[in-house]
Amino acid sequence: MAHTIGNPASWLAKQFGEAGQHLGGSVDQIRSRSTEVPEIRRLAMQDLKAALKLGLQDFAACRSDAMFIVFLYPLIGMAMVAAATSEQLFPLLVPMILGFAIVGPAAAVGLYEMSARREAGFQAKWSDALNVIRSPAFLPVLTLALFLAALFILWLVAANMIFLHTMGPETPDSLALFLRDVVMTPEGRLMAISGMAVGACFAFVGFATALISFPLLLDRRVGLPVAVVTSLRAVRGNLRVTFTWGFIVGFALVLGSIPFFAGLILVVPVLGHATWHLYRRLVV
Repeated sequence: MAHTIGNPASWLAKQFGEAGQHLGGSVDQIRSRSTEVPEIRRLAMQDLKAALKLGLQDFAACRSDAMFIVFLYPLIGMAMVAAATSEQLFPLLVPMILGFAIVGPAAAVGLYEMSARREAGFQAKWSDALNVIRSPAFLPVLTLALFLAALFILWLVAANMIFLHTMGPETPDSLALFLRDVVMTPEGRLMAISGMAVGACFAFVGFATALISFPLLLDRRVGLPVAVVTSLRAVRGNLRVTFTWGFIVGFALVLGSIPFFAGLILVVPVLGHATWHLYRRLVV
């Protein structure tokens, strides 16, 4: 039988209807009808090794696709550093680099989808990352991503305020002079210590909130509150293991940012795939 376009009005009505159903499902998943929090397992350090090993295997299996997904992030990092340098915002350079640890979980959402596809026995490809857009979890995922972005911006504001109250308000004429003042002056050392303390608080909030929230939202029909509470409980119940994981992630992101954020093309996919497998081991 021949296929025809049909009435344009009915076609548009159908598209709007499907979009409305999708939006309704996303809104429903934000608030969640169920308040039951999934059970959390106790992990050991061996689980981190296993998750990293599986993450490397996923990356090896879909290397070019995974690198294509995260190719934009080094460009964003370089653009931020270039803007900060041109405007002589040297005090914000390090907070920008460390801030990738806050928004990193949102950057890896597509990688969780790819790992899930491989786990289900399918051949994963970069287009699988687009399944997030069609998923009922899209709106809660976007909401959580916006929260992490806001947390990142607040961290930059806090870092700037720390600089103004210690070394400011005048900014050195060059990055070399700024680094010298940080190391050689009492004000610079106070700024560095205060910045690390406050930055650790921001990083912990982002880490604990999003450790497994994104994978859980994509994997199960749970609401955003349930996903966040589950992530917080996972951290509380596995403090030593999850803190070690946070250190690994932070160190790898800093290492991947040198030079010029190029290493993030390798680091982010491996960490993203490994996070999916860590989620699988954490949640019953």
